[in-house]
Amino acid sequence: MVHTIVGANWGDEGKGKVTDLLAEKSDVVVRFQGGANAGHTIINEYGKFALHLLPSGVFHQNVVNVIGPGVALNIEALLSELDSLTSRGVPMPKLLISDRCQVMMPYHIDFDKFEEERLGKSAFGSTKSGIAPFYSDKFAKVGIQVCQLYDRDILRKRLEIALVKKNCLLEHLYHKPAIDIDALMEKLAALAEKIRPMVCDTTLFLHKANQEGKVILLEGQLGSLRDPDHGIYPYTTSSSPLAGFGCVGAGVSPRDMTDIYCVTKAYSSCVGAGPFVTRLEGDEGDELRRRGGDAGEFGATTGRARDVGWFDAVATRYGVMVQGATEVVLTNLDVLGYLDEIPVCVAYELNGERITDFPATPLLEKCKPVYEKLPGWKCDIRGVKSYDELPENCRKYVEYIEKACGAPIRMVSNGPRRDEILYR
Repeated sequence: MVHTIVGANWGDEGKGKVTDLLAEKSDVVVRFQGGANAGHTIINEYGKFALHLLPSGVFHQNVVNVIGPGVALNIEALLSELDSLTSRGVPMPKLLISDRCQVMMPYHIDFDKFEEERLGKSAFGSTKSGIAPFYSDKFAKVGIQVCQLYDRDILRKRLEIALVKKNCLLEHLYHKPAIDIDALMEKLAALAEKIRPMVCDTTLFLHKANQEGKVILLEGQLGSLRDPDHGIYPYTTSSSPLAGFGCVGAGVSPRDMTDIYCVTKAYSSCVGAGPFVTRLEGDEGDELRRRGGDAGEFGATTGRARDVGWFDAVATRYGVMVQGATEVVLTNLDVLGYLDEIPVCVAYELNGERITDFPATPLLEKCKPVYEKLPGWKCDIRGVKSYDELPENCRKYVEYIEKACGAPIRMVSNGPRRDEILYR
């Protein structure tokens, strides 16, 4: 049985909390794509954590956490995350790393920074975590798999092939020093030994776990609109954050996928470049950003202030559709309790016409929001333990969002902590 948690929008929807919650009833939690370029914020009895590479099941001793072959594995970042957990009293989690997973190289991060600097105002809003150069190498077949770290001859040959072009770019495009292959070999050898006990064939492990009836939870990074095929290209990530890619990036069969939980906020937020139709400017945006979440709307990885806006029903309905969601999880509902009226973007105006379907990027950049206003509930709903106890206008807002999304909302978050969740 395979459950999947994914984002409906631009990322930062609150997926980490939902994964942490559902992990209690799971046997295995799997990261299936992306790398250390985005973070999942989790608040529990151990404190507040921003996870970047570790699956969100690491706080549960009953869970086996898996980093699948679709992940961009930054070994140094992973080890640092593990240290940060255990140093704060979290027991060492059970962690497996796919031997087919590919390794984020130091030069991937360097090239990401150099290219964003070169592009200047035309930059894509990268987190500068090396993601685009990493996936470029993967699909150009000059990447390094974890299993290749343990054969020095193979590793050196692979690096020699890759570094010819890279050193040329460093010298002639970026005007930077060449990469020292000997120093890189030694660094990789040391890192490989540190993770050796965790490395295995995770695809086989997941196949056997499913045969044994174990509950497997796939954890996606970012959201639908950052997908390179279905999102706001080119302002996207470089791997697919869609549930459909979970089968590939984790190594499970599509036949075994059951529930797909698609997470969205009660308003909109976005880190990174690209069109964002409901973006709020000035005091209105600053107020929503300040109130958002437990510590305001700032990226868990970059610390950048997120763009914020009212709920975008057009974008969210599209995001839910491409994810194939069986249900929606609505987060951050408590944030909106200060408003007399709450605008919801129900359509876009494009060249004087009203549209309700999410368009491709060139048209999206020309769109303006069309709002309907719903009455607010003007009170703090944190501490409410039952959905039926929410104010009437609050419940009407949830029901309105549910209709707009096109999938049932069965979980509603009214605070950042694990236990602040209401079931419908």
